[in-house]
Amino acid sequence: MKDTAADFIARGTIKAADREHRRKINFNIGKYNAVVPQGKQQFSDIHLAREKAKNLKWKAISTLDRQLENFEAAITKRGVKVIWAEDAAQALDAIKKICDEKQCKTLVKSKSMVTEEIHLNDFLEKNGIESVETDLGEYIQQLDGEPPYHIVTPAMHKSKEDVAKLFANKLGTDPHLTPEQLTLVARVKLREKYVQAEIGVTGANFIVSDIGGIAVTENEGNARLSCAWPKTHIVIVGIEKVIPSMTDLGLFWPLLSTFGTGQRITVYNTIVTGPRQPGETDGPEDMYVILLDNGRTNILSNPKMRESLYCIRCGACLNACPVYKNIGGHAYGVTYSGPIGSVLTPHLKGMDDYKHLSYASSLCGNCTEVCAVKINLHELLLENRHESVEEGYGSFAEKMGWKAWKQGMLHRFWMNSAGGRVKNWVVNSVLKGWKEHRGEMNFPAKSFNQQWQEKKGKS
Repeated sequence: MKDTAADFIARGTIKAADREHRRKINFNIGKYNAVVPQGKQQFSDIHLAREKAKNLKWKAISTLDRQLENFEAAITKRGVKVIWAEDAAQALDAIKKICDEKQCKTLVKSKSMVTEEIHLNDFLEKNGIESVETDLGEYIQQLDGEPPYHIVTPAMHKSKEDVAKLFANKLGTDPHLTPEQLTLVARVKLREKYVQAEIGVTGANFIVSDIGGIAVTENEGNARLSCAWPKTHIVIVGIEKVIPSMTDLGLFWPLLSTFGTGQRITVYNTIVTGPRQPGETDGPEDMYVILLDNGRTNILSNPKMRESLYCIRCGACLNACPVYKNIGGHAYGVTYSGPIGSVLTPHLKGMDDYKHLSYASSLCGNCTEVCAVKINLHELLLENRHESVEEGYGSFAEKMGWKAWKQGMLHRFWMNSAGGRVKNWVVNSVLKGWKEHRGEMNFPAKSFNQQWQEKKGKS
């Protein structure tokens, strides 16, 4: 179902007025803000580290074709089957063929926003396959029938009381369980699924080109279990996640953990280079890697927007954005919310239908300030706005409004002629949206220019 600007505004308006929602998200982001400065202390020069990471991603993206070919050549030598998917339909078709071949009835899933992007769970359900989210936040969201709220903290908008109530309703547990007890309940439920599942699906934080490896960082160990227990492991990853060398992980893993959760390093850091090899005692029998484009080459071909592919999905820009902190992740109605989502989505899903996301910004620049790889996010939001106008997606009323504004700004006579009465009428009557959540504007009868000229004349 296609989302619209009207849907976004409606959801945002409701959430912006919901004080309980704001309390929960500010509480959770407040915890994040308290620990991130501590994580940054591990870097002797945090700005230099971010700059180096940006340069490495520039190298990777500017040579993306070669990096991916090197990755494919290295990983296929160890028995991995690499599948190139141009869009979501091709990726889903490939997964369906693997599931049919393996007679899959239960699938466990971990660490993958890309599977949210292609709506894998819905697809598998329609085909009679149980798909179980194993990361705790994603599991909570799946139980509640909601998509992730945040790209790093999927259930950020829920309090511990909300989760206890949800578990009581869905799993029949005591509604007064503590967070630790709730986690143990989820652990028992999910361990059963690891044993039952024929296939495990993960995403990847990074594609390591030189060694042909998939790098995953996590705090719960569920990605490791999803890799190791089922007989078949499928990795679904966007092509932009590539980095040139394994040695680069020494920079990217600490950056991702610090800017994502405030940790020096996350608990489990894994490099997967293939299925179980001769002489090894554990791991899957088969492994597939699906390299997903799904609009990313559209961004790659745009010299100004290419920088957005540097993103390592730390979520820092979401936590810093005043718009996100007021309306929350679900208001955006897309897989990737917040500033980075507002930059990427119009190019992944169509500028005409999703240009409104790039206007949902104060352009304060805080997203750019906190980005782990120094992406100029606020400038890219402006570039999206510019492209939407250049491509003819601006409304007639907007075009006329800007033409009138241009004439007024070019001719002081017109600015002065539009006295306080005219200006008040335009803002308070013509621009009806202004008064919905604000008081009336009252312009003075004379402009500053007129008053200045009078003062100069009198002096």
